[in-house]
Amino acid sequence: MSNLPAHKIKLGLTTATIWDNDGNYSVDITRSYKDAQGDWKNTGSLFHSDLLNVAKVAERAEIWISRQLSTR
Repeated sequence: MSNLPAHKIKLGLTTATIWDNDGNYSVDITRSYKDAQGDWKNTGSLFHSDLLNVAKVAERAEIWISRQLSTR
């Protein structure tokens, strides 16, 4: 797997990070938040209010990956 993601899709505080491991794609979905010190962090723990954005970034990730696979 590359050290850099193949693609990122952001919607609000939700991000889908797509990784390319020799044509086998994986996706991490995270939510950004600020900690007590005001620094930005990411977590895989999601609130109910995040779920619609999770569904949307997952769908967009699937579309992006499908397009990559169709060009091979």
